Amino acid sequence: MPHFDPAEAGVRARVLFILEAPGPMTNAGNRRPGSGFISVDNNDGTAANIWALRNEAGLHEGALHWNIVPWYLGAASRKPTAAELKLGGEELAGLLPLLSELRVVVLCGRAAQRGWKKHVAPCVGDQVIVIETWHPSPLAMNQAGKRAELKVAVERAAAIAL
Repeated sequence: MPHFDPAEAGVRARVLFILEAPGPMTNAGNRRPGSGFISVDNNDGTAANIWALRNEAGLHEGALHWNIVPWYLGAASRKPTAAELKLGGEELAGLLPLLSELRVVVLCGRAAQRGWKKHVAPCVGDQVIVIETWHPSPLAMNQAGKRAELKVAVERAAAIAL
C-alpha cells in the first residue's frame, strides 16, 4: 500500500481528496518504479491535473490525497470490487478521526462517491462538508465540461478550508 506524501498536510489536513485507487506511479515495485506515495508530485496525468487545479485555486497547504481503495489494484482499467470498496471504506473511516482539522472531503469520481456513501458516510455523519466531483484522470478531463466542474469543486474546497 502506498504511503501519504510527506510533503502534504498529513494529520493537519483541512481538505481530503479521495480518488479511486492508487495508480502505477505510486507502486515502487513496478517495472517502471513509482514513488511509493499518493502524491500530486507523481509522474502521471492524474497527479498533474489535480496539482494544476489546486494551484489555480491557491490550495497549496492543508490538503491531503488518498483513495477509497488505498492499495494498488493494477491496470487503471480494473475497477474496485464491492468487497474492495467496503474494506477500503472501513480503512478510511478508521483514518478520519486522526485528521482533527479536516473541514472538507472532495470525492473525485464515481468509485470514491459510492464507497464513501455506503461505507464511510454512516460513520461520519455531517462532521465534514462533502463535495462530489469528477476524477482528475486525463480521460475524464478531456471530456467537455468536466475540468471546469472539477475546478469549481477544488475552488469551493479551498474557500472552505482556507
